[in-house]
Amino acid sequence: MLDKKLLEELQEYIDSHSNIASSYIILNNISESDISESNICYSLNFTKPVSNNNLEDYIEIKRTPPFNKILFSFIDNIGAKDSDIYKRAGLDRRHFSKIRSNPNYRPSKNTIIALALALRLDKDNTDKLLESAGYALNNCDSFDLIIQFCLEKKIYEIDNVNEALAYFSLKHLVGTEE
Repeated sequence: MLDKKLLEELQEYIDSHSNIASSYIILNNISESDISESNICYSLNFTKPVSNNNLEDYIEIKRTPPFNKILFSFIDNIGAKDSDIYKRAGLDRRHFSKIRSNPNYRPSKNTIIALALALRLDKDNTDKLLESAGYALNNCDSFDLIIQFCLEKKIYEIDNVNEALAYFSLKHLVGTEE
């Protein structure tokens, strides 16, 4: 159970990160029609086009291992049993088996976050795990800020994370009653 002080600290964390995003919007003269909590980060162009004459070489150089290889390397590194991890993450055995056996399977962002919490990963390793499946945590979304806060505070129990999400009327992570 999260105490009131921690929930207030979480509110301050979200507010301070929201102010950072607002400052970026003002400095870059973004119109209000482009602004919504779910799309502001996606509408901003943070990347530059890449030109490469040899696309195959570029892909070979940039390619990273698939999500399931990254996940199972984390599990192996901490010496945990698969069953302990998927149970702590609130996943069933069949879903976890699908992740293990299909290198092209891409679970939802919530599933990956639940796995990261079950593994007790820090923010950097959670980012690596999410990135391996094409996801990221950003400061433009309250859900993502709550997850980042929990990672920084080492709040890894899914029930406690869900309590923080519920406090802000956000959807729970996988494997729990809603």
